[in-house]
Amino acid sequence: MTAQVPGPSVAGRNNAAKDTTMQHAADYDTGNVFARILRGELPCVPVYEDELTLAFMDIMPQTDGHALVIPKYGAADLFSLPAEYFAATLATTQRVAAAVREAFAAPGIMIAQLNGAAAGQTVFHLHFHILPRFTGVEFRMHARDMADRTVLETHARRIRAALDNA
Repeated sequence: MTAQVPGPSVAGRNNAAKDTTMQHAADYDTGNVFARILRGELPCVPVYEDELTLAFMDIMPQTDGHALVIPKYGAADLFSLPAEYFAATLATTQRVAAAVREAFAAPGIMIAQLNGAAAGQTVFHLHFHILPRFTGVEFRMHARDMADRTVLETHARRIRAALDNA
């Protein structure tokens, strides 16, 4: 299995023109940060990309290796995501989680997916958090401190290498 990185859509993600016609649910906020990443308006540190999904490093990670997986369909939550995209997003989450586990020699992996503000969701584009976990190691606070991009790039390379070895 190859990570498809740096493929044409990922390698140029931060500087090339993007498709701005992403399908989305009727009540979807097209101005959210993940929609802007998909359109190439904001940078990301990609880990994996295919036709229906994108995985990238969380810029405010709670653990080293904290990655995110999003569908390339605008849906705020799992209730408004078409089944085809949901299945693809879960498959990518499973694939990337296995690579994160290998890349960071993590004895545990936490997958988190929140639906609605009351559940703690802050970016209203469906996404899965992949967090390597170690006994006795606490989380950093989420959405507090930006990680150094060179550190994220190093982590992404480790994950991509694990994907390539899968």
